[in-house]
Formats: sequence, C-alpha cells, structure tokens
Amino acid sequence: MFGIRRSTIAVIALVSFLMLGTLYGADNSEKIKIQGLITGRTGDTLLVKTADGATTVVLTDDTKVQKPKGLGLRKTQMSFTALIPGLKISVDGLRDDQSRVVAQTITFSGKDLQVAQSIQAGLVPTQQAVETNQQNIEANKVQIAANRERIATNEQEIQAASQRFSDLTEFDTKGEATIYFASGSKKISTQDQTALIGLARNAANFTGYLVEVKGYADSSGNAALNQKLSMDRAQEVVAFLIQNCNVPVRRIVAPGAMGTAAPVATNETAQGRSQNRRVEVKVLVNRGLAGGM
Repeated sequence: MFGIRRSTIAVIALVSFLMLGTLYGADNSEKIKIQGLITGRTGDTLLVKTADGATTVVLTDDTKVQKPKGLGLRKTQMSFTALIPGLKISVDGLRDDQSRVVAQTITFSGKDLQVAQSIQAGLVPTQQAVETNQQNIEANKVQIAANRERIATNEQEIQAASQRFSDLTEFDTKGEATIYFASGSKKISTQDQTALIGLARNAANFTGYLVEVKGYADSSGNAALNQKLSMDRAQEVVAFLIQNCNVPVRRIVAPGAMGTAAPVATNETAQGRSQNRRVEVKVLVNRGLAGGM
C-alpha cells in the first residue's frame, strides 16, 4: 500500500510539473520586446520604426511609461504625453492577434526625450548647425587636419537630426484655438474656457486625434521667468483639457514652453505684448487617418 501511495504522489507531481511548464511556456511565448523610434501617434497607438520595419504599439490604461532615475535601477514614472514622434523607446509587451504590441512598459532616456521635445517644438536648428559648421571649416582651414574628427562628429549629428525629421509622420490640423493671458498670469479666462470646451468637443469627432499645446510669453521680465511662465500657461491649458473637457491624457502631446520665441506682434507696445502672452492649441490628425473621415 505504501508503494502504491508513493507512486500516486510521484505521478501527480510529474503532471503538475508538466502543466506548470506548459503554462509558463505559453506566457513566455507571447511576450515581446522591441526598440525603435516613434514616427507617429494616433491617440491610443504608436507607430514605431525598428530595425525590422514598422510596428504598431497599443497603449492601455495599464501601460507604464518610465525613464531611468540617476545611475541606479530606479525608474521615474512618466506621463503618456512624453510619447511624441522622434522619441527612441524600448517596449515590453504582448503580441495581439493583429500582430500589434500591447505595451506593458515603455522606457526611454532623459536625453532622448530632450531631443524629441526639441524636434516637436521645432527647435532643432539643423540648417543653422550646417551653416555654422561650414563657417568653422572656412575659418579653420589651417587646422583641418587637427579638427577632422570633430567635423566628422558634427556632420553625423546633423545627419541624425535630419533623419529624425524625415521619419516623422505628417499631421493635418483639424481645429485650433489661441488662449490669451494677463501679464504675469496663467489663469484661463471664462471666454477661453468656453473655446477650449468647444475645441475638445469637436476633436472627439476624429479618430486617433492628438492635441498639441504650446505656451508663449511676451518680452517683459527675464528669459528664465518667461520660459517658466510659458510652460505654466501650457500646463494650465493641458490640465483644463483633461479635467474639464474629458480629453484623455494619452491624446495630448507633451506641452512646449516656447518662452518669447515666435512673437505674433511687436513687444514694443502693450497691445502687441497682450497678443504674445498666449497658448496655441491644435487638434492634429494623422494624414493617413484623415483621408477616411
């Protein structure tokens, strides 16, 4: 009897082990990790260019977006708004029945985020960099041999930046609004709140829409203060869109702080400065989707 009991226990243990191995293999076979460059966003999905081609990445409410913190293994949790075209990312997730990757975690470096934000805000001075390098080459002809390695490095950086521009998916503007602010203020007026509500309501009619938000300031005050104020205004508009207009956070592109750049009027008059204290909001739709609406 004791021998039969031991045989029965052994069989049960073997069957349990085989079932556990089968289940583990099934889960493991579904998992996938990709690395690449975001070339487009359509609201709940990303188009990621990898070494093997283009992959669609699906965002869910459970997706974690993070970047390394310091030199350790800790991670800083980030918003969906950081996932902008031009950003290099690493995605861990599961392959669905449409060959898409349902993202569980998305990771990127702080340096790559800064580069992508510069591209998104149109601040990468590629042409200026080319002209500067050409001037330096002319001025330093006698030192070309010594500077050859530096010149080659600069050219590679310029080519990489140009490639990022060419990889970005183009968007059509389907709606826009300009929000104006009092001097030194980030408070949204009642009239502009109504304009934002209408813009958000119209955006909901478009599949895969994104909302771009850029903040500006006039020339009053110092540069650091104006830069911060332009970001505060942009973030105030983003918060209103999320909290009062039911715009999902993953639909909003990382807000841009433009400071005193691109004034629409002279800063020499009070009226001109009032036009420069603004936040520009645009509803964007990928051209590939816009054609079907």
